[in-house]
Amino acid sequence: MNIEMTGIDKSFGSNQVLKQAGFFLRDGEVHALMGENGAGKSTLMKILTGVYTRDAGIVKVDGQEVHYRNPQEAEAAGIVFIYQELNVMFDLTVEENLFMGKEITKGFGICDRKAMRAKAKEVMDRMGVNIPVDAKMSDLSVGQQQMIEICKALMVDAKVIIMDEPTAALTQTETAALFDVIQSLRKRGVSMVYISHRMEEIFELCDRITILRDGSYIDTCEIKDITMDDVVKMMIGREIGERYPARDVTIGDTVIEVKDLTKNGVFHDASFSVGAGEVLGVSGLMGAGRTEIMQAIFGAVPADSGEIIIEGKPVKIRKPLDAMKAGIGFITEDRKVEGLMLEKTIRENIDLANLGKISGSGVISKAKEKALVKKGIDEFKIRCFGPEHECGNLSGGNQQKVVLAKWIYTDPKILILDEPTRGVDIGAKKEIYNVINELAAQGVAVIMVSSELPEILGMSDRVMVVREGEVRGILNIEDADQEKIMTLATGGTI
Repeated sequence: MNIEMTGIDKSFGSNQVLKQAGFFLRDGEVHALMGENGAGKSTLMKILTGVYTRDAGIVKVDGQEVHYRNPQEAEAAGIVFIYQELNVMFDLTVEENLFMGKEITKGFGICDRKAMRAKAKEVMDRMGVNIPVDAKMSDLSVGQQQMIEICKALMVDAKVIIMDEPTAALTQTETAALFDVIQSLRKRGVSMVYISHRMEEIFELCDRITILRDGSYIDTCEIKDITMDDVVKMMIGREIGERYPARDVTIGDTVIEVKDLTKNGVFHDASFSVGAGEVLGVSGLMGAGRTEIMQAIFGAVPADSGEIIIEGKPVKIRKPLDAMKAGIGFITEDRKVEGLMLEKTIRENIDLANLGKISGSGVISKAKEKALVKKGIDEFKIRCFGPEHECGNLSGGNQQKVVLAKWIYTDPKILILDEPTRGVDIGAKKEIYNVINELAAQGVAVIMVSSELPEILGMSDRVMVVREGEVRGILNIEDADQEKIMTLATGGTI
């Protein structure tokens, strides 16, 4: 399927999001669509699939102008969009999510469960997904939910599949399985639009790349003809320098020590420490227990046994409020569900964790509130209409910046970051890395969970590897490399 989008304009109120944007997809290619957070990538694809109506411009499919009124019409034409923010029904099973609105029926409209399970197994086997079809979606990790969403798209005889940050929550094994499926689909003539901030993936997988900047079309290039530096310069209009900023921090006394922390059936005897100004990277495969250990430290999932010592004193953490009082901040992996109140504004979200800083005698100081929120928007370069911009209407990367601002302004002694750059563009990643370094320079103990090994190696002082609920080893950064980390993560020894 060939798609041609030209002269696309789109405004929301007085904010023009797309200005004469364009995109050109060839039959059977994997085409990268890149730009900073808020550049208009997802909006352009939502116009293609009928989620939004364009203000101006032309969309042609195989030479014929089209006006899809909703995603169902686009899907009927063979165009499927897998969203970055998952379209998951948490209370339903995997099978029910896969077949929602596409049930296989027999006589009298009764669901043919046998046929549905056979079809689900076929697609899930192709993706290397080993999840029971009767499992509830709410019981799955974010990465597992992402794999089910990808499987859902493969249930349709799609001619074009749009993937928005499809590997953001996937392990390397799951990513490799996805890439195999993409290559198989390409051979069958399926076209794919691949939206990602992971440069290595773009250069490994894609045939061509289109760049948007500030809602405008910049260029389309053959991947073989450009470099990563070329892409970055087109995306942000300037050179970015080294991807991982140099760190020059003297690590101080131990701030937090975790001893034999255990959650029965999830993780056991987790022991480690982090010093003032240190960044401890936490690596491991999906489901290894990394996030669960961090949730226990923060009190979101109470541990069954073990000890947490902060600045030499044992602390009892039974709930997140206890952790906050002890000086712990936690930026969660799932910003949509756990990190933000999407229906609230940037101001309200930043206020939530900082009421003590902006109020006195139970009354919020409007001047302090205004100054703090303005500081957050300016320092983190949040693209928005202003403090009253509703968080649900921000791009994914800008939502992540709000979460960062909210927690960093609590002045934590210990900051836990779980996948802090998931779904964030390369320019914003550099800004987040700079913030992490600044916090470390101020003596904050930083724990950073990440599935991106280059990020772990580029930002950490030590690397802790978790496998099946067990800390398999802690490596000094000068001794760490991808091979050693993966050896420990898969059960080997070094």
